[in-house]
Amino acid sequence: MKFKVYEEVFRALPTYCVGVVTAKKIDNTKANKAVKEMFEGQMQQTMAKLENENLKEHAAILPYRQAMQTVGINPNKYPSSIEAMLKRVQKGHALASINTAVDMSNAVSMKYLLPMGSHDMNALTGDIAVRFSRADEVFLPLGESEEERVEAGDLVYCDEVRIRTRRWIWRQSDVGKITEDTTRIFFPIDGFVGINDAAVKEAAEELRQLLETHFACEVLVDFVHKDRPEADLL
Repeated sequence: MKFKVYEEVFRALPTYCVGVVTAKKIDNTKANKAVKEMFEGQMQQTMAKLENENLKEHAAILPYRQAMQTVGINPNKYPSSIEAMLKRVQKGHALASINTAVDMSNAVSMKYLLPMGSHDMNALTGDIAVRFSRADEVFLPLGESEEERVEAGDLVYCDEVRIRTRRWIWRQSDVGKITEDTTRIFFPIDGFVGINDAAVKEAAEELRQLLETHFACEVLVDFVHKDRPEADLL
């Protein structure tokens, strides 16, 4: 299985890059006190860090807003996942604890102020890619039961059968969400070369260490960019 970014995406966003973390042989069935404490502590630190900040103009958020506008996505109507998360934390609304793997990735996402997805690889069909959607592709929103048709030209994460994330890093599908039964996970960390690629790589390495420490699982880390548009997944 591979992850790849299509050339059409790099034509629109030349500096786009993705930190690629995949893990397998995960046991996500058990609660982990250390991870939950890390997750809750990071929320408090992030809340304090962002006090009185204008998120729309924050240096960590602005590149994503600009990129979304470049590809025709309204960031006010469809904010990136990291902006939506930070806005909630900034307002003092606690993020729900989902399960150990999700709490872990959310903690790293908050620490580095980076969007981070998580996909159950056992629910993927074939390779997963970032590209622009084609006419009549379908998407099942998280928490919904009815699929929706997606117009052509939407920047998406997708496998060979269906769209996995709409409007780039706005909303993931209910298909492939991380549950207690998940054993293989793909974590993409989206960023931009020359802007925050160093943070993307640091976040990927920290996530690797956390996964190995708390799950004793196999982890692979890679980095995709314009000159290296695909990577193997575990």
